[in-house]
Amino acid sequence: MDHIKAIIFDLDNTILNRTSTFEGFSQSLINTYFAHLETTDDILKRIIELDEDGYKDKDVLFNELLHELPWAENPPHAELMEFYGREYVRSAVLMEQAREVVQHLRGKYKTGLITNGKTEIQYGKIDQLGIRDDFDHIIVSEEAGVKKPDPHIFKLALDHFNLSPEQCIYIGDHPVNDVEGAAKVGMSTIWMKVNQPWQDSITTKPLHAIEHLGELKGLL
Repeated sequence: MDHIKAIIFDLDNTILNRTSTFEGFSQSLINTYFAHLETTDDILKRIIELDEDGYKDKDVLFNELLHELPWAENPPHAELMEFYGREYVRSAVLMEQAREVVQHLRGKYKTGLITNGKTEIQYGKIDQLGIRDDFDHIIVSEEAGVKKPDPHIFKLALDHFNLSPEQCIYIGDHPVNDVEGAAKVGMSTIWMKVNQPWQDSITTKPLHAIEHLGELKGLL
């Protein structure tokens, strides 16, 4: 690993526990808008199901929720989007050992973060967690004008660090957006196994597949 100079991470379900974060937001939504119901377990399950692990556009998601859920009175769509932007950020939760691992790796490597998403939301979560200064460089797709798995977003990081792809390892949970995307520019990868299943159509294999960030201490 002597040739490796930078470790670059995905954010959601890699550094940030996106599953727990969205569950926290969903519970806040239920507490605010569904206090008139005796039981809300089915509503929580349905919100999480419709969200599709964060890969559904939020405008679409809240339109679906407005039509499907048993609101006492339907709030305006814009009100729900504002509620999401505020409460989702407030619900941000780190993956176990995330900060400890990143700070450990900073002793040996440059550290970066590449995440798809809205600039305000992604930086909001990063700042809520207090991790902005743990990374030497952060790229959010909306402000970059390109998103994973497009190779250009990975090249932006390479250009910033002035490194070749072979000198970087990218770590993320999505087989296509993270593993295949980074591999296409020549980076080695580590797959964080969370919610996204491996796809047989992907021919590039990661260096390692991990289930907990703490495993990186023994690998890097």
